[in-house]
This record gives sequence, C-alpha cells and structure tokens, in this order.
Amino acid sequence: MVPVRGRHRATDLRSNGFVAIAAGTILPLVAIGAVYGGYRAMSTSGCSGTVRLSVAASPEIAPVIKDVANQWMKTNPRVNDECVAVDVVSVASSEVAAAIAGESGATVPGLGQADGKTQVPQVWVPDSSIWLQRMRAAREDLVTLAAPSLARSPIVLAVPEPTAKQLGWVENKVTWKQVLEQIVGDTRIVPGIVDPQRDSVGVSTLVAMESVKDQFGPEGDALTVGAVKSLMSGKSEQQSGLIGRFPRDADPRTLSTSVTLAPLSEQALHAYNAAGPAVPLIAVYPDPAPIALDFPYAAMPRLAPDREAAADAFRQQLIGAAFRNQLAQHQLRANDGSVGTGMTLSPSAPPGGQVTPVPEAGVINKAMQMWIEITQPSRMLAVVDVSSAMGKPVPTAGGLTKAQVAVQAAQGGLDLFPDTWAVGLWCFSTEMPGGHDYQSLVPIGPLTTQRDQLRGALGGLKPNPKGGSGLYDTILAAYQNVQQGWDTGRGNSVVVITGGRNNDPSGISLDGLVSSLQRAEKADQPVQIIIIGVGSEVNQAEMQRIVDATGGAVFIASDPSKIGGIFMKALALDDGR
Repeated sequence: MVPVRGRHRATDLRSNGFVAIAAGTILPLVAIGAVYGGYRAMSTSGCSGTVRLSVAASPEIAPVIKDVANQWMKTNPRVNDECVAVDVVSVASSEVAAAIAGESGATVPGLGQADGKTQVPQVWVPDSSIWLQRMRAAREDLVTLAAPSLARSPIVLAVPEPTAKQLGWVENKVTWKQVLEQIVGDTRIVPGIVDPQRDSVGVSTLVAMESVKDQFGPEGDALTVGAVKSLMSGKSEQQSGLIGRFPRDADPRTLSTSVTLAPLSEQALHAYNAAGPAVPLIAVYPDPAPIALDFPYAAMPRLAPDREAAADAFRQQLIGAAFRNQLAQHQLRANDGSVGTGMTLSPSAPPGGQVTPVPEAGVINKAMQMWIEITQPSRMLAVVDVSSAMGKPVPTAGGLTKAQVAVQAAQGGLDLFPDTWAVGLWCFSTEMPGGHDYQSLVPIGPLTTQRDQLRGALGGLKPNPKGGSGLYDTILAAYQNVQQGWDTGRGNSVVVITGGRNNDPSGISLDGLVSSLQRAEKADQPVQIIIIGVGSEVNQAEMQRIVDATGGAVFIASDPSKIGGIFMKALALDDGR
C-alpha cells in the first residue's frame, strides 16, 4: 500500500511525482523504474501532475475494485488536469481499523493494537458499515458515515448438509428462536464464530440475537446467554480457522466433533462450496435477517482537494449494471441486494431489495458489550438467602418456594458458566452455625474442579424457618472476601439472591453498610455487587443504595417464577473489572 501522508498536500512529495525515501529505507531500483515509467506515461498524456489514490478494500471485494481500477486507468482519468493513479490493496477490515485508530491515538474496544505494517489509506472499503460506527464511537472524527455501500452479502448460518437435513432447515423458514434453542439444547449443533471483536459477521450475529431476545418472553435472556456462551466455546480468531473446522466427511463421529453451525457471509459460503468439499454447507437465512455486509466506500476525512476529487471520481466507476455483474462473478450482490449475471442463489435465499439497515453505534456497542461481559473469565461469589422469607410458596411456580425457584435459576446459570470461571457459594440467615449471619459452603475456585460440588451444595439449600435476614452483614463480609482474593484479568463480583429485607437488629445498619463499602472500595481492584430480589418484599431503593456504593445493579423478580430470565440478565451484566 502507498503510505498515506496526503492530508497536507504541500508536504506529500509522492503526490507531486517525487520518490520519497524514508529514514532507513531504500527503494529497490526496479520500483523506482516502475514509478518513473508510470509518471513518464502520465506526462506524455498531457497531465500537469499525478494524483495517487490509495484504496484499502476488504478481501471479499478487493478483486472487483482492482479490476475496475485497472479498466479505469486505461482511460487516462483526470481531475483538475491531473492524471489519477489508483492503488488498490486487499486488507482485512480489522487491520485497517486498528491502523486508523492507532494513527490518531484512539482506542476501539476489543480491537487491539495496530500491526505496524498496515498503512492508513485515502479510501477505505471495509466489509461493513459496522466498522464505521465502531470507529466513530471511539472518536467521531476518525471516519465519516457519508459512505455509500458498494455491494451486499447477507449473513447466513452455515450448516453442513447432513445436519441441515436432520433439522429440517434446508428450505424451510428458520426463526432466531429455533436457532438459539438448537445452539443451547441440541447435541448435534457444534457452534462456531469468528471473534466478534475483530469480525463484523460476528457483530451482526450478536446484534440480531440481542434485538430479538425480548420477543421470547422470560426465557429470552437465558437462551441468548446460553447461545453466546456456546458460540464462545467455538470461537476462532480468523475466518480461515473457523472454515477449517467444518466437517471433512459425513461420518457421524466427524460431525460430532466438527463445527456444524456458524455465521458466515453468503459470499464466504459460496466460496467454500465452490471448492467442492465432501460435505457442502447449506445457507440458512434466519428471520429476521442480520445486518448484511455492505462494503461502504469511505473517503478519509481531511483529504487534500485533489485526492478528494479523485476519490469521488473513482467511486462513480463502482456503480451500474456492469459493476453489478462484476460483483456477481465474486458471489456478491449489488448494493440494493439484487443479483447480477452469473450468481445463483439457494431456494431459501431472500430476494433483492430487502436490506436490514445498519443500527446506530449504541446498538452495536450494546451487543459487543454483551459478548465481552458473558465470555470474559469471571470470579464470582454467589450468596443465597436461606432465611424464613425464602420458604414462602410461589403460586405462579406451581407451589415451589422462593428458595426452590432461586436454586433452579442458579443451577441453570451454573450449567452455562464456562470452565474459565471461578465460583464460590455462601448462604445467609440469622441463627447460622459459628455465630455469623452467613456460612461459606464452597470457597471460590475453578469450575473445572468444583462444578459438581457447587451443584450439590445448591441442591442442599433449605430455608431456615426461624431465621431472619442478616443481609447487610453478609454483603459486607462477601465483598471483603472477594476483594481479598481479587484476581487481575477477571471480573470480580458478588451476586446476592435475597427474598426479603434485612431484619437483624444486632447487625450493621444500611448507612453503616454503605459507608463501609465506600471506605473499602479500591479503584484498582473493583468488585461489583449484583443483587437479585425475589418477590415484592425486597426494597429496591435500599438495594440500589448498596450497589451504588461500589458499582453494580439491582434486579427485582416481582413474580419469583420469572427469576430464571432475570438471573441470566444479571449475569450478562456482570463485569466487575
């Protein structure tokens, strides 16, 4: 890629026909000859100078843009009596994004540092406008949103043909609820995904899942959290790594250990099948459709006027019927979703003209935050109320007690926690052994060794019919316990499940608890407190004062039978880092 230093034209020697030699860099003679020859050709065409335009395009569309650039160059294009030379390079969108952010000292969450080799172009064609939204969320002046889309490639769920036939997904309409249920509960589904922090297909999938979960009622949060955790277990850093994990034969043993569901672009799936694999992939188009790849043409801010004119002139070459047909040769749709000559769609593919708009940055960031918070390793102390208040029956839960519905929710969450988590368990009530209002049942430790122990301890919890709630003393002790063992790189948190108000007259007061938490808080060792209230007896205002002291959240299940979904939502927000 041509290094870009053209934002101040007077100092950009390359844009004026000179070969710049950076400190410590010597251009090979062949390269110098090529540059000289190019400028000589330009000069014989009567140009007063040359405007060089560097374009970094996502690999899916880069070959098409290169072809158009080569064809255009044969016409000796000019702007303001200067000849235009277009250099197109194929670069992953994540690498260009990191380079743009790095040059400006900005940070895009989850993206990481620039590789030091990728140069900032004058025109960027990422695979999705999602990148532009993420960049502007980091700093508004990094890129522009005035970037027209050049092409489309819908996001599909790639499923090996044998699995798709078993599920009845080959030609039938498939909803996101069906997809999430299969990911969470069907052993035939081995999900995979490219890390959404560096891949817009993954981001689009998360946005779709986040946008529809409320339609599923109380189970929506649990389904979404479970699906995200399952996807995380099959995460790949790059698309090539994910594609390499699809089954190489239809043997049931191979299918059981290979990826059998993963979001891909329609173009990537066509490319995979074009190679003639033993097990082709079926494109499943979930309803509603995720955000398609749209390949925006983004001229960088603050370009010199001649480069800005060149960028606009080149963009005019990337429209029309001929361009649509060129896109079709690379299995890409036109920017309106229509299909050019030579591209064949599967029977279940949606027709052209149906375009899901790219949402605002806040929606994208919410989905990204969900991924980060659910998938990052956490260190959590669960604290469960076993006072007499938890022995009350819940009419909407078939007569189960508050304690029983709370334990069911906690056990469901435990089954979804990845092995990278460390979890401990306390219970609390007055009249506990040892003279405290709480009891440690399982110390915080890795789930790889104590998942079954935690499950058994949860199953053994029974309300104390004579016990009151020593809630405040317990919260302070739990906070101090987690803080003492604070673990860098993990979310450190206390999750409290309670069914009533503090009623221990000999214990600490609410004001005393809040003051103690504020004194104990350490900015470099944050511990988040999350309180889940079971039933209407819990005072939300009091609980909010507690979590405000250290950061956290309060969730109240007024109908205790709905605690499962609330428990999952609370865990999705658990980010005590």
